[in-house]
Amino acid sequence: MIQKSVVVLLVIAVLVAFAVGELRNRWAAPLEISEQGFVLTVARGDSLQSVVDSMSTAGILKCPRLVILYGRWTGLDQQIKPGEYLLPINSTAHSMLMQLQSGDVITYQVTLPEGITLAMALDILRQEKKLEMTLEGPTDSQLLELIKPYSSPEGLFFPDTYHYVYGDSDWNILQRARSAMNTVLQDEWADRASALPYENPYEAVIMASIIERETGLPEERQQISGVFVRRLQRGMLLQTDPTVIYGLGVGFDGNLQREHLADDNNYYNTYRRAGLPPTPIALPGRRAIHAALHPDTQNSLYFVARGDGGHVFSDTLNEHNRAVRKYQLQRRKAYTSSPVKSK
Repeated sequence: MIQKSVVVLLVIAVLVAFAVGELRNRWAAPLEISEQGFVLTVARGDSLQSVVDSMSTAGILKCPRLVILYGRWTGLDQQIKPGEYLLPINSTAHSMLMQLQSGDVITYQVTLPEGITLAMALDILRQEKKLEMTLEGPTDSQLLELIKPYSSPEGLFFPDTYHYVYGDSDWNILQRARSAMNTVLQDEWADRASALPYENPYEAVIMASIIERETGLPEERQQISGVFVRRLQRGMLLQTDPTVIYGLGVGFDGNLQREHLADDNNYYNTYRRAGLPPTPIALPGRRAIHAALHPDTQNSLYFVARGDGGHVFSDTLNEHNRAVRKYQLQRRKAYTSSPVKSK
């Protein structure tokens, strides 16, 4: 009897050892993933069971029950985080669970360039297939609530590159852009030059947006700012085309005409209305905001596009008229009012 018992125990021990070894082999075995990896999407509220089921259906997980048991035993089934995960080749069931616990998800990025309007920014966000769209447009009630006490959201969102993950929305991006603008403006306003013609930071944003639309050349921003600041200080009209164009709205066909400049009903017509326009006309970047708050100290009161992306600055109206005749009335075929981008 003793010998039989010993034999039975040995057999059981061998079977247990075999079973344990088999479980270890399965646990350590790589998942069925190609060289490109496998994108696993975990939605909010997904359980480990639903994740395992989707992986089993995709044919990459061969031991679903073992994963469920391990997850329940360790408590990992309560710690998985939503998002998109890229499981690399040679991932194991264990490394997959660790990745789901850590929240090491795929990140995406979207860039909102300096000088675009809020409507353009929303169009860019709308092109992001991984970003959820929740906003109806620039006048969406959520945006209007976010930018209080201001009535217009134009210019109040910081242009930058923003990273996001699966499940984020256009609203999430613009919340961060609004916060970033507040931070940048607070920093720049605290370090502003003296004797500026702005009553508050918002007026500096308006000026920065005009500077952003007038030139993309970093070396010209403070010169442009200086011209406009001096004109405001002397009670001169700003006479800047980008504000007029902004006021014309989506109906503008690209051809700015004399009748547009004579339109008294356009609140953004700085050829007819004194001072700054009522709101910003674009999303200004930090360099434009800095320039608005640190204008140059030269004497120029005029500038005209040179045709190669830069401008000619003049101190007197006579000098300006000569520059206009040279660069505007005899335009070359290669003329462009915007900076030429290097290839």
